[in-house]
Amino acid sequence: MAKGPKMKTHKASSKVFKKRKDGTLTYKKSGGNHITSKDSSKQIRKRRNKGVLSKGEASRIKSVI
Repeated sequence: MAKGPKMKTHKASSKVFKKRKDGTLTYKKSGGNHITSKDSSKQIRKRRNKGVLSKGEASRIKSVI
């Protein structure tokens, strides 16, 4: 039997968000590459860690990745 067409991957989103084994989506935080002299060490350190999307936003984006 013929199946319906597949949904296309949203390429921009798939390059930004990465899926972990447990299903949560992570992304790189912005503003950490240059012009960071004005920021405190704490701000720069926090930007090194990955950000995690909330459940609601993750469920919307999982369907297009």
